[in-house]
Amino acid sequence: MRISARLLSLTHPSLHLSHPTPESYVWNTLIRAHVQSAHGSTCSPISIYSRMRLHGVEPDFRTFPFLLQSVNSPFHLHSGKQIHSQILLFGFLKDPFVQTSLISMYSSCGDLMLARQVFDEITQPDLASWNSIINGNAKVGFIDVARDLFDAMPEKNVISWSCMINGYVGCGGYKEALALFREMQNLEATDVKPNEFTMSSVLSACGRLGALEHGKWVHAYIDKCKMAVDVVLGTALIDMYAKCGSLERAKWVFNIMGPNKDVMAWSTMISGLAMHGDAHECLQLFNEMSSYGVRPNAVTFIGVFCACVHGGLVSEGKEYFRRMKEEFGISPMIQHYGCIVDLYGRAGLIGEALKVVKSMPMEADVLVWGALLSGSRMHGDIGTCEISLKKLIELDPTNSGGYVLLSNVYAKMGKWSEVRQVRDLMEARGIKKVPGCSLVELDGVVHEFFVGDNSHPETREIFMMLDEIMKRLKMKGFVRNTKEVLLDLDEEGKELALSLHSEKLAIAFCFLKTSPGTPIRIIKNLRICGDCHDSIKMISSEFDREIVVRDCNRFHHFRQGFCSCRDYW
Repeated sequence: MRISARLLSLTHPSLHLSHPTPESYVWNTLIRAHVQSAHGSTCSPISIYSRMRLHGVEPDFRTFPFLLQSVNSPFHLHSGKQIHSQILLFGFLKDPFVQTSLISMYSSCGDLMLARQVFDEITQPDLASWNSIINGNAKVGFIDVARDLFDAMPEKNVISWSCMINGYVGCGGYKEALALFREMQNLEATDVKPNEFTMSSVLSACGRLGALEHGKWVHAYIDKCKMAVDVVLGTALIDMYAKCGSLERAKWVFNIMGPNKDVMAWSTMISGLAMHGDAHECLQLFNEMSSYGVRPNAVTFIGVFCACVHGGLVSEGKEYFRRMKEEFGISPMIQHYGCIVDLYGRAGLIGEALKVVKSMPMEADVLVWGALLSGSRMHGDIGTCEISLKKLIELDPTNSGGYVLLSNVYAKMGKWSEVRQVRDLMEARGIKKVPGCSLVELDGVVHEFFVGDNSHPETREIFMMLDEIMKRLKMKGFVRNTKEVLLDLDEEGKELALSLHSEKLAIAFCFLKTSPGTPIRIIKNLRICGDCHDSIKMISSEFDREIVVRDCNRFHHFRQGFCSCRDYW
């Protein structure tokens, strides 16, 4: 392993004292202090270590764990390898604290191969080493490797379970995270009990799944265990309730947290209101936050801009963008520019949106071009659609979203030959449209439906119920919105294609399984289509049902024939 000439010179025997001295304690303290204040220090921990060696002070077993904490990104990997060399030279490789620190260092630097090599060279890994290698693999998405290691552990503690649950959440395995948490609960007779970090991860999984009943149960469990709902756990609860469609419960948690809420708690509540389309209440909360002396950050403003986007508040969005830069000194990130592009695009100001893209100080990414494509598609601006699609394909040639949006524009205009050209291009490049998927939770079980799904054991009953629902709507004068069906079909064929959308199947299933008047909550992975939106509005009125749909953009609350988005989404 290579090591810099400067560090090698520090190991020369002429510089060594024959025995370690008490001075190492002082130098270790200095190194640790500089690690803890890394962002505010002009002197790096490694330079402190170099000075320590120049003074002839030998490191002890505490030195390297402190030093390795400062190496935490791929940019620092070379420095980490140099420290590893020093560990070898001074003979501390067998120390368990040093071993665990090395595994964490290589994991943080993204070199899982070296992290695993260090782990495999340990004769009897301790619990901390197991946890470190599991966490490292889980963080970079090697969730199956992490799970194999987890299952092979001779013993586990709360950190082991929490790392694995959080790993599943990080890679989208929300159902697996909840299943593992239930398995963990079976061990409560032992000393392995979940802590606040565990519960935050579990709440995140509930929020992503829209599993409100699960989330309410987890909240009750937190209260039962007398866990303190601090800022971290309180923020997790707000986020979960907001993402599950229960904005009132999110507000209740926010209010009982009292005056000591930090910027993340305020930002999470602001984002929750924005997601539900409560734009004016969201902006009012932002002003209230300022009156409490809590300074907004970049995340806060993303929530504010999203509220302006969903509310069509163009002038307000422009003003908050100005205030963010001038009043609060926050430099806009690409996410902020993406929101402004989306704001202009949805409002039909395609030229203004394109100006923003061209004026950005950084290269526009997939999300920015996607926002421009979505806005230009909505308003039938074919030229801008094609410009945006070209950029999207350059940046991410395998992403189906751009192709599908352009197909929608052509379909809306009746240009079916162009629709076929786009779909042929997708087929030639092996690009498949992401299938629509809807989730509903009933009696604590999450049910999943895909577009045209016939795999459910009660498919026949679901299709019959859906047919009855649609017949009743037609009797009341409902006409299908077939403008954006991507296939060149006759009207009957288009209606059949629309009738099999996943959210309609989910609603039919809920009609089968719940009593009249029971609210229905659906989580969808894609943007809700115009026909489903019109259908659900009428279903909510005709059957007196509150139906809440969270699509990939926002929440839609359907009540008595109206949607909270006011048909602006």
